Amino acid sequence: MSSLDILAIGAHPDDVEIGAAGSLILAAKQGQRVGILDLTYAELSSNGNVERRQQEAQAADKLMGITERFNFGLPDRGLEQVREDAISRVAWLIRQTRPKMVLAPYFSDRHPDHESVSRIVREAVFNAGIRKYQSDSSVEAYRPKQLLYYFINSTVTPQMVVDVTAIYPEKMEVLRCYRSQFELEEGSVQTPLTNGYLEMVEYRERLFGQQAGVALAEGFVSAAPYVLTTL
Repeated sequence: MSSLDILAIGAHPDDVEIGAAGSLILAAKQGQRVGILDLTYAELSSNGNVERRQQEAQAADKLMGITERFNFGLPDRGLEQVREDAISRVAWLIRQTRPKMVLAPYFSDRHPDHESVSRIVREAVFNAGIRKYQSDSSVEAYRPKQLLYYFINSTVTPQMVVDVTAIYPEKMEVLRCYRSQFELEEGSVQTPLTNGYLEMVEYRERLFGQQAGVALAEGFVSAAPYVLTTL
């Protein structure tokens, strides 16, 4: 298992892509090593199935330039029931991959799984840095320098944005890999994701861009204040 510069974590395959695909594409183009962790296989999703969702995730990874993708196979809609195990496993992966930055879903979201992952990651980042936590492990304690929250369904004022204007068509191509989720097909049912969801994502990122003076931007919130050495 190799070290990473960024580890982006979501509940389901497509969560990270919705909120941060553009930023991850830019990071990969800059030579950074980027990993994604999905806590579940999204087995309870209304449309598609696990096998197809994994194929879609692999296609998205290729377009983004992802170094490694992990999936813990924890129960979809059951993360609170395995909370302590989830925290332990995420902390272990952080110690193994030693990312400089961790990304997690914003802590207020209409989907409870997204909120659960946000809390799980926050505790895992903290625990990974405690020397006596998992003291039987051969991997040394490690805490990433930054924990940032990305947006899936929420639209609040971000603390920082990444200008993704130049590569936005690539982000949309990544999201369109998940056709089972965002397109109505034979045998599928209508969900919030099939009802103009990708347009909503673009509207939000145009809003974030307008606020920052660029065309399109992905927004983030920091778990801790940023330190400036000078103004």
